[in-house]
Amino acid sequence: MRVSAETIYQSLFVQTRGSLKQELTKHLRTQRTRRRSQTARQEAAQCGRGRLAGAISISQRPAEAQDRAVPGHWEGDLIIGANNASAIGTLVERTTRFVMLIHLPGPRTAEELYRALTPTIAALPDQLRRSLTWDNGKEMSMHHRISMEANMPIYFADPRSPWQRGSNENTNGLLRQYFPKGTSLRRYTPQDLDNVATKLNGRPRKTLNWKTPAEALNDILGQPFEKTVLH
Repeated sequence: MRVSAETIYQSLFVQTRGSLKQELTKHLRTQRTRRRSQTARQEAAQCGRGRLAGAISISQRPAEAQDRAVPGHWEGDLIIGANNASAIGTLVERTTRFVMLIHLPGPRTAEELYRALTPTIAALPDQLRRSLTWDNGKEMSMHHRISMEANMPIYFADPRSPWQRGSNENTNGLLRQYFPKGTSLRRYTPQDLDNVATKLNGRPRKTLNWKTPAEALNDILGQPFEKTVLH
């Protein structure tokens, strides 16, 4: 017999009370004391967001990106620190689930992301630079310059549609084990980010027939690809 993740969460957050609840929830990856519905999480994620000027819709993304058969299509986003004052950029390759983390030590602005994201994706091999799909956050308001200088087309997911970047959403959830909500993300160095990315890229995945993302990417390139964070 099997139980779904939702059943486990309901057991912890609804059925338990008091000290028992506290004892159990501390073992959760996010250590949250409250459970929010999927709808509430989606609405919160999209709060205050609208279409960026000149954004190309995900509907125009090449069909090859949808079935994950061709590598080089990435999903990206930010995980946000305390008081919305700090962030870490996250990139996930759709075919291999390979993760790259982007160090953002300065203010959370479009200029900051542009300066960090552009050289990161520009340094990728040609076969791994086919497309990038992002959400509609204002941090990507310089997407035209990023796309032109990094030579990679950028597409944007529809509002309130996090499942269109499912690999990235799942990865961001895993990253919260290492970068808890409510803390400043400026405390983490590029080496810290590199260590976390290495852990995720070394984790076997059922979707990859129990290969690790690093192994899957190395199979594509024919050689090790180890640079996960540009300093």
